[in-house]
This record gives sequence, C-alpha cells and structure tokens, in this order.
Amino acid sequence: MSFDLRFTKGQGTGNDFVLFSDPEGVTELTPTQIVAMCDRRFGVGADGVIRAVRSANLEAGAAALAENPHAVWFMDYWNADGSVSEMCGNGIRVYTSYLLDQGFADLPADGSIAIGTRAGVRTVRRSRGGYEADLGRWRLTGEDPLVRAKNLDVPRPGLGIDVGNPHVVVALADDDELAELDLGYQPILDPHPEGGANVEFVVPADPLIEDAVGRVRMRVHERGSGETLSCGTGAVATALAVRHWAGRGAPNEWRVHVPGGVLGVRVFEAPDGEHAALSGPAELVFDGVLSLA
Repeated sequence: MSFDLRFTKGQGTGNDFVLFSDPEGVTELTPTQIVAMCDRRFGVGADGVIRAVRSANLEAGAAALAENPHAVWFMDYWNADGSVSEMCGNGIRVYTSYLLDQGFADLPADGSIAIGTRAGVRTVRRSRGGYEADLGRWRLTGEDPLVRAKNLDVPRPGLGIDVGNPHVVVALADDDELAELDLGYQPILDPHPEGGANVEFVVPADPLIEDAVGRVRMRVHERGSGETLSCGTGAVATALAVRHWAGRGAPNEWRVHVPGGVLGVRVFEAPDGEHAALSGPAELVFDGVLSLA
C-alpha cells in the first residue's frame, strides 16, 4: 500500500534535507523509504530526513520534555542510509526555519526556541544571515584514532570530539592535501569508535587569526551520509580541535569554510561549562509530494 507524503526540501550551506510534518507521530518511515527519498537520482536527493514531531508523541521526546518543558517540538533525524542520528547542526537551523514556515512555532527577534534532539535539548535564536544554535557542552572524548583516507599518503592522528554526536578531526598540511582526498570512500579509523564517527579534515588558514577570528577550511565524511558539502556539528568540532591545538590565547570566534559556504562557531562559558554555538544560513528550497510504497 502506498501513501502520499508532503515534504519540504531545505538546505544549510549545501547540507540538504527532506523535512515533513508529523505532529502526532503516526508516520513511521522505514530505512528503505528514507534511502529512497535521499537518493539523488531516483528520489528527492538529500543528506538526511527530518520529521517534525511533538516531543510528547515520541518516546525519545520524553527526555527532552523532562530536560526542558518548552521543548515541545522534536527534531527526529535520519541519515541518508536510514540510520538514526543524535544531532545535526545544519539540520537544526533548517528545522527551525521549517517550524516557523509551517506556523508551528514563533521566534521573536530577541527570543529563542528550544528543540528536542537525541543529544538533548538545543536552543536556537536568530542571527545575522540565519540562525545560531547553542549545541551545548562539548568534550574531548580521549579516543584519538589513527585515520586512513584515500589519497592521503600516510595515516594521520585524529582528535576525538563530542558535540552531541561523535567526531574525529584530522589536521592536514596544506590545501593540496585537502583537495586530493577522495571522501567518496569512508575513512578508516583505528581503533574504530563504537557507533562510528564523522571525520573532518582541516587546514588552518594563513594567517590563522584575523581580526580576532580564527579561520580554517574543512571537508567531511559524515557517518551514514558520505561526503557532504557541509556538516554543522563537524564545523564546530573542527573549530574546537584547532582551538585546542593552538593552545592558550586562541580565539573563541571562528569561521569555518566548507565546500558549501561559511559557518560561524562561537565558544562561550555557560553555568554548566563551556558551550559551542553554530551560526549560518538556512533555506527552504521547494515543496513537493512523494508517493511512498
């Protein structure tokens, strides 16, 4: 039996998503359907699928409401391969734009919105050119695997960083090394983290700091999606890694250049520790209807 699914296509710095509304939590998609939707030749084409569902109508939403009763909407996110993901930094900005467009939420110029995710509640506010999402506390995982990638001459050490989902950041020597990587192939991590990780390859700009803002370039292989034009949480992990390597005196403001554009990262102190926030554009591209088997 087939059914029609109304959807919206959205993107943030080229990281693109299929979004649909299911406030009552009654539309359960299978991994096969998600893979078909994300297929760039036979489907809509996307790096992931996001369902707008009320937290009260989803088992995973109970923890979000317990953390913050204002988190009435939950970002239910799947990677392009049909696997579930904890968080998506570009996705949560696009999701916020979708909630506003659909009339599900309001976001005053000086206000914020709380959104439930599997990584916890995240707050989003308006910023110049888009939205800024507070991704919460970050941490070094202590798991720093050796990373092999196609066209990378020798394995390189990676730095494990958790920003609600797992990342491994690898420093490269120059732009040529970054350009020569073939990220159509999944990088190999040794040891391989349980549950996998997103892998970012980064080259610091020269100069690294300009007008008190750090600058880096990054490419990414996302767990469950492959190489994408941008990864929001990956941009945050990249900025945090370079800031960590730079040591005392490194700035708290960063610009991360990805193939799909530029993202901002801001590190700041909060009552529960050091937080990282991600800023950037979010665009709703078109609406459509899919007939799903």
